[in-house]
Formats: sequence, C-alpha cells, structure tokens
Amino acid sequence: KGGINMPVTLKNRNGTLTAFIKGEIDHHTVPDIRDAIDDAFVSIENINVLVLDFYDVTFMDSSGVGLVMGRYRLASGKGKKLKVNNLSKRDYTIMKMSGIEKLAEIKQKNEVYI
Repeated sequence: KGGINMPVTLKNRNGTLTAFIKGEIDHHTVPDIRDAIDDAFVSIENINVLVLDFYDVTFMDSSGVGLVMGRYRLASGKGKKLKVNNLSKRDYTIMKMSGIEKLAEIKQKNEVYI
C-alpha cells in the first residue's frame, strides 16, 4: 500500500491540511486517497480546515462525490471546515449538482481564495 505513484500528497500548514489529489478518482483509487487523508486528518493536531485540491485530477466519476462527502462528514464531525479547490469545469458542475456547495466551499481552477 502506498507506492511511488501515491494519488495524494498531504501538506499541513498553519492549521490547514491540504490534500493534493492527482490522477483519476474512481472506485479503484478512492480507498487509498480516503485512507491517506483520513489518517493524516485524525493524527495531526490543531487542523481547522481540510482542503481537497483537484488541480491534478485527470478524471473523476461519482465516487469523487462520495470521497468529498465522506471528508465533509469527517471534518464537520470535528467542527472543522472543508474546502474543495481547483475543480475542472466538469467536476465543479458535478459537485454543484450533488449539493456539496451547500456544505463546503468549492472553487473551480483559476478561482483563488483571498
């Protein structure tokens, strides 16, 4: 488990844990991505915001929505915020249709937090 081509890179900075996801998000890759994010989120103290960064995601099916929803439940269960960054236009539309923007901040590529 967890090889050179790990689909997620985690960075913890100033209370924000950012998961940089790359490649495809589908039912084959979600378990590794989910486990890596969840393990870091529960083991690192003082995290206030969990950010899922989709900049390097090349494909996402409906399991991507499940990945985001599960991370929302994890974060909100601890009173923390979830943000989803750098979604492609297609993935942004999928997230909006799923209602995720009512739960978490979602941003398309080229939209930046100020």
